[in-house]
Amino acid sequence: QVQLVESGGGSVQAGGSLKLSCVASGYTYSSYWMAWFRQAPGKEREGVATISAGFRRYYADSVTGRFTISRDNAKNTLYLQMNSLRPEDTAVYYCAADRSHNSWYLVSEYGYWGQGTQVTVSS
Repeated sequence: QVQLVESGGGSVQAGGSLKLSCVASGYTYSSYWMAWFRQAPGKEREGVATISAGFRRYYADSVTGRFTISRDNAKNTLYLQMNSLRPEDTAVYYCAADRSHNSWYLVSEYGYWGQGTQVTVSS
């Protein structure tokens, strides 16, 4: 049974940093694409970043240069280092996984999801 468990969310002032983690279990983690999505109140869930089994990375324009996605296959763990946080980054952040995808930023491309972790950035 696939499980994705996020942690590391919290409250921070604008300009600050947070590092999210997502521990995966129940499947061959190292062979899957992994991604971070986020959903702000009243908005659709949107792709933030993704990383392939071969460590290819793609980012949303809104976070490029500020966020870094990484993975540790030995620990079955996905990370999102978030720097220079802005109030508009406030959202619930979700970890997602799937074997492959055509459009990494689409929610429909991922079959497995975590429960989410709240990130709040105050001005």
